[in-house]
Amino acid sequence: MRSIIVFALLALALAATVPKLYLDATANPAPAAPTKAAAPPDSGGGTLTLLKDARGHFQTTAYLDGVRLSFLVDTGASVIALKASDAARLGVRPRAAEFTARVSTANGTVMAAPTRIGRVDVGGIVVHDVAALVLPDGALSENLLGMSYLSRVRFEHRHGRLTIER
Repeated sequence: MRSIIVFALLALALAATVPKLYLDATANPAPAAPTKAAAPPDSGGGTLTLLKDARGHFQTTAYLDGVRLSFLVDTGASVIALKASDAARLGVRPRAAEFTARVSTANGTVMAAPTRIGRVDVGGIVVHDVAALVLPDGALSENLLGMSYLSRVRFEHRHGRLTIER
């Protein structure tokens, strides 16, 4: 009987501890390996106001590592999504084996290659070290400015205008 009680207490202790350990690990992932130089802090203040286009979408131009690209602002996209041809203009040319992320798009499910963009400048509002995905050209009709950028600035949609600011 004593061994059953001890076992029950151990099971109860594990049931209380394991979920907390899992939540702590997922909420605070281990820091990435140190890099040669830390990314500069996000910079560039100001305000950018975008008006809806004829389709009711917000379009903008951004400079990714100094290269000018057109984007559709998409709060439903977790990260910046780049057409492979535009990523190549940045010098990002993933090999077939690097397309490891399964992504659902309006055109179906495709494989994408995770990458990082050193500097994203939208209307002078600069964010550094931003997550992105490279998708095959046929998977996207245009690049998407997703939440990996937008979550690091303030944005508000009101009266047909999207205001982005730092």
